[in-house]
Amino acid sequence: MSTPALEHLLRSEAPQVLGALVRRFGHFDLAEDAVQEALLAASRKWPADGVPADPRGWLIRVGYRRLVDLLRADQARRRREYEAATAPPAAPGSAVDDSLTLLLLCCHPSLEPTAQVALTLRAVGGLTTAEVAHASGLSENTMSARISRAKKHLRSTSFVKGRVEAVRQVLYLIFNEGYTASRGDRLDRVDLAHEAIRLTRMLHQAERGELETTGLLALMLLTEARRPARTGEDGRLVPLEEQDRERWDQALIREGTELLDAVWAEPDAGPYRIQAAIAAVHAAPGDTDWPQIAALYQGLEAVMPTAPVRLSRVVAVAQAYGPGQGLALLDEQPDLAHEPLTRQREQAVRAHLLERTGAHDEAARLYRAAAGLTANTVERRYLLGRADRLTPKPSGPPG
Repeated sequence: MSTPALEHLLRSEAPQVLGALVRRFGHFDLAEDAVQEALLAASRKWPADGVPADPRGWLIRVGYRRLVDLLRADQARRRREYEAATAPPAAPGSAVDDSLTLLLLCCHPSLEPTAQVALTLRAVGGLTTAEVAHASGLSENTMSARISRAKKHLRSTSFVKGRVEAVRQVLYLIFNEGYTASRGDRLDRVDLAHEAIRLTRMLHQAERGELETTGLLALMLLTEARRPARTGEDGRLVPLEEQDRERWDQALIREGTELLDAVWAEPDAGPYRIQAAIAAVHAAPGDTDWPQIAALYQGLEAVMPTAPVRLSRVVAVAQAYGPGQGLALLDEQPDLAHEPLTRQREQAVRAHLLERTGAHDEAARLYRAAAGLTANTVERRYLLGRADRLTPKPSGPPG
């Protein structure tokens, strides 16, 4: 097996092996150390001896033995280590069960959301610490320390069920960062978005009765379908109303719509089902039904009264009933300047609505202010371009 293929195999198996060891022993931090040593042993042995018929079972057995050694070295837990060491090895189990166990552990409610996301990407997604740091906009040293603290915090934490809502929230955050990166020279992070979809598919398979999990998967697929049209050939941002719908991924739209249709009629729709419904209206053929989207956002605001949702409702109302009504609704909103990202979005939305009313000077000023608050180069270039188009060019000297 070539080195890239071997690296891919090891990277894909690592979360499953870690999940099996954590499920059997707990001790998240020691289990991860044992998995890393098993991966190192495989990278040395397999190129010469060949990949075993059951690579995951091989890695679990090696990791199991190493973890027993690590447990034995911990004198303070001698009795527990002895019981673990003399017990028969756990069966590998299914990939879904072990990954779900690990995912639920990473989303332990005692951890901060940023730590939940980081641990999920590192342990379940198989990203390196450097990749997790880049996704979060932190230095590698800072992220390494944060992950280390989170793992130590989970050292004595047992697996707890009933944490699906926290898992959904983490996957939602990962997807959003992948769809529109908060910083960097690209609009999106395809690797993060695809990883969020992969993990949500896994959660959906394991939790078939969870209506909101189905809604979350539908939302991701319907949103991801628009990615090919979001940027032009030169990398510039293309707003939704200017996108070429022929470039949207119709297979993802069909899958997402079918998932939503299966659960939409159920009562008490939560935030993910409502957002999926909004995405489905956007993806429907023909002219966009903005009044329906505005009504759906009003329902979403009732169950998810966040600043981004309120701003999205403003945009929908403006599209449905005119920029004047959008501005009036925006002026009614509570203070949106608490967080820089919220302030940036509010200024960009207000600039867009003012541009539509003909207040070009003020719109240009706000576009530039919003551009100064984003760390995403593509988004900044788009906002500055909007401002430049509204700024009168100085006339040349008389002839």
